[in-house]
Amino acid sequence: MCRKALRLRCARPVVPVMVIEDVADAVPLARALVKGGLPVLEITLRTASAMDCIRVIVGEVEGAIVGSGTVLTAAQLHDSHKLGCSFAVSPGSTPALLEAAKDYDIALLPGGVTASECMALLERGYGIQKFFPAEPAGGAAYLSSLASPLPQVKFCPTGGIGPANAKDYLKLSNVITIGGSWMAPKKLVQAKDWAGIEALAREAASLKSA
Repeated sequence: MCRKALRLRCARPVVPVMVIEDVADAVPLARALVKGGLPVLEITLRTASAMDCIRVIVGEVEGAIVGSGTVLTAAQLHDSHKLGCSFAVSPGSTPALLEAAKDYDIALLPGGVTASECMALLERGYGIQKFFPAEPAGGAAYLSSLASPLPQVKFCPTGGIGPANAKDYLKLSNVITIGGSWMAPKKLVQAKDWAGIEALAREAASLKSA
């Protein structure tokens, strides 16, 4: 799990978190993000079209490293693996989800916020964890405070992160990448402004991690 999850770090400092309503937007949106320099894509399972979006992006977008997000159950993890996802992201973790992850060749990025949650995941071998919801949970200051007692744990924070505070997270020693949706705003997606999204992706890709 940890070895595969490191692909998130090797790719880019920002992972677009995508909520796609219309499957017709999936491929052009993904291509714009990849062309802009953000190849690691998280498609959240929050819409009825999410699985179909994953299917077409995996099959048609060259260079995309596709993962599913908001994975809550073993069944969703199974479906993500079947569709060819490279990774799956969960806002938290449950014993059932962690047990199911042992059965599939897919990198699971489970969520941990409190020290106890992070320690429990670390005991199971998850040295890379999601930190969600980042801003409501305490932001960069809180996450920084976890670095001293838990230096073994690295995080991908998401939730409330945008251009104004992205650098606050990326400068932390325990942050390997951040997730956000600001480079693919709903307004531009609805307008099918793929060039505008590519430009925002390029700006996000230029951010530097610690």
